[in-house]
Amino acid sequence: MNYSEPIVRRKISDEVLDRLKRLITGGELQPGDELPSERELMARFQVGRPAIREAMQALASMGLIAISHGERAKVLQLSARSIIKQVDVTAKMMLASSRDSLEDLKSARIFFERGMVREAAEKASQDDIRRLRESLALQRASLGDAKAFINADMQLHTQITEISGNPIYIAVSEALLSWLAEYHTDMLIWAGKENFTLSEHEEIIECIARHDADAAEQAMIRHLERSRELYVPSSSS
Repeated sequence: MNYSEPIVRRKISDEVLDRLKRLITGGELQPGDELPSERELMARFQVGRPAIREAMQALASMGLIAISHGERAKVLQLSARSIIKQVDVTAKMMLASSRDSLEDLKSARIFFERGMVREAAEKASQDDIRRLRESLALQRASLGDAKAFINADMQLHTQITEISGNPIYIAVSEALLSWLAEYHTDMLIWAGKENFTLSEHEEIIECIARHDADAAEQAMIRHLERSRELYVPSSSS
């Protein structure tokens, strides 16, 4: 033990934050419960309003509570989606600041989706296949409407991940697609580009329907490698 280390005095708001977190993690406050009012917390912890407000804002930033004007803060149900959502703004800022970061994201998506499509091919039920084909039909019907076409594209890729049944995979998939959507350009809507996408999606779905994991993985890699060019930094679009 290093006895020469200085004693660091903690901010009052940090101590309040720790106590509030213990109320939540210890089960005294459950998802959906309202937190005590600011006045009640001030009396309970014997601190001023600024310390309470700073601690509450920190809890909100962590995704542990929701703060609404005119209402008491409520404890949130933690999920993979809510946790990943906390880095959404920061991730988009990082991507916007560096072309290399965007290229890294594209590569990460390929690595992730090639695994997801293999799992889909191994696990897909007839109902899963039906839903994928319905999404493909929706995308085909959206030809000429760029926004609807891209939304249908994202829905289909999300459904492939959902077949895994793993909420962490699903949350990661939604985040990757959301971040990439910021950089989707109108290149997709060039004559013929949409039809490439549709035919590639159809091939992927048929591989999944045959439960051919190897073919599904190769089809997904070809599809995503071709579509890399469709995502560019906004300054270049």
